Amino acid sequence: MRFLDEAVITVKSGDGGRGCISFRREKFVPRGGPDGGDGGDGGSIVFRAVNRLHTLIDFNSRKFFKARNGEPGRGKKQSGKNSKDILIEVPLGTIIYDLDTEEELADLIHNDQEFIVLQGGKGGKGNQHFATSTNRAPRFAQPGLPGSERRLRLSLKYLADIGIIGLPNAGKSTLLSRLTMARPRIDDYPFSTLNPNLGVMTLEDDITVTVADIPGLIEGASRGRGLGHRFLKHIERTRLLVHLIDVSMNSVERLLDDFHVLRDELRKYDESLLEKDKVVLINKIDLLVSKPQDIERIKKTIEETGVQCLAISALTGEGLDDLKQILAKKYK
Repeated sequence: MRFLDEAVITVKSGDGGRGCISFRREKFVPRGGPDGGDGGDGGSIVFRAVNRLHTLIDFNSRKFFKARNGEPGRGKKQSGKNSKDILIEVPLGTIIYDLDTEEELADLIHNDQEFIVLQGGKGGKGNQHFATSTNRAPRFAQPGLPGSERRLRLSLKYLADIGIIGLPNAGKSTLLSRLTMARPRIDDYPFSTLNPNLGVMTLEDDITVTVADIPGLIEGASRGRGLGHRFLKHIERTRLLVHLIDVSMNSVERLLDDFHVLRDELRKYDESLLEKDKVVLINKIDLLVSKPQDIERIKKTIEETGVQCLAISALTGEGLDDLKQILAKKYK
């Protein structure tokens, strides 16, 4: 599935229909008086969040949305028809900004949550409303109010319960595929994952949580280096971060440096990310070149920072049952 988490679109609500100037003309009904009907309302622009969408890719090809105008009023006090609203569906977690002012207009986080971005113009009143004792034949009616136009920026932030983070080639996609039914692209070279992937994991007592695999971060990601900076926003809403460390090739000192590098990038991007609950996974122990005592040394050093640490192999499944038990306790 192609992925797009930012889009710019233009929306325009419909104009209200004009009121009608009409006079009753029927046989045997002298001085029938004004009977101009009201104009219909223009269509509004409405956004709705739906859980079956996971990307903004549809807005890559369509960037302009315009509602129809309301119909004008007619004689015999017939009102014009209201125009239908334009309903724009977006994924859960979509934030709508005014492109020109950068004002946040709405944050759609619930299924079927709706937000009216632009109200359609009201229809004008027909001349039937303006008859008085001194002006029994008004020859004027209200024009409909015009609709509005706005440029919007849509930004998608995933609503995942768990975010899997780590340096490139740490095994994030493999772990996601073992924990959920998701089938992300998995290769034996860095940056094989170019887009976030989502999966649903079932824990004890039929508890289900959403897991997001965030593409590999590197040093300098918070400043826009590499690919990961584009997706750091997707872990802002997560309740728990799972940090993967690849133990297969690097020395203990290098592994600990990698751990602190990623923590530093999270801090530079948003310090509140460091306050999230975390679990550190020492991955690829099936390819272990370090000594077992080195694993214990890494675990001890990391746990001294107040973070729970576990050694696993995402490929063989070793340690994943213990991981699920840890996660189940956090989501009870």
